[in-house]
Amino acid sequence: MSSARNAPDVSGVTPDGAAWLASAGTYPRSTLSYWRERPDAPVVLPCGVAFDVVSTPAIFGRRMLDRMWEEGPGSGPVAQFRGRMLLFAAAGTARRLPALLEWEEWGSGGRSRGRADAVPPLLCHGTGDAVTVPAPVGPVPGERSGSRWLVAPDTRHPWLPGPEVLLWAAVRAARAAVRISIFPPLDQGANVYDVSRRR
Repeated sequence: MSSARNAPDVSGVTPDGAAWLASAGTYPRSTLSYWRERPDAPVVLPCGVAFDVVSTPAIFGRRMLDRMWEEGPGSGPVAQFRGRMLLFAAAGTARRLPALLEWEEWGSGGRSRGRADAVPPLLCHGTGDAVTVPAPVGPVPGERSGSRWLVAPDTRHPWLPGPEVLLWAAVRAARAAVRISIFPPLDQGANVYDVSRRR
């Protein structure tokens, strides 16, 4: 059993983590005030200042996270929203990652050259984009909100992976997907991640 499976639950956002998220917007105090009144409400925040976001298909995103936590440096905050995984990354990642994937021939162009193990399309949100951020408080038991934190923000200055780390994780996940595709999918809620391992 991997150490990630033994990690404590990190699904709740700390006050410092909420302050970091709110700092992405034009009116951080208004966002924090709103969350004090409605801690169970998601909000839309702009990308490109405090963070970029890389959105992946859920299963592929889970494989990327597994690679990052089992073999690499860990991840920054990670959320799940409407069947996609949102990996919070360093500002500028959204601009560089697609070019790195193409340069390494792992991008969408790889499929046209017959590459069966290409990375699926990743949606990179940077300057000029916005994403829906899950509520600081996890969903009420029995309620299916469609969004939740898998690795919640817990500090005002979280470590965020850059494009090279995400490229590495995506390539490893694509290779692993080809090797294990004959097996049934694992329980999607089985892993939690130990944030104390982050840089």
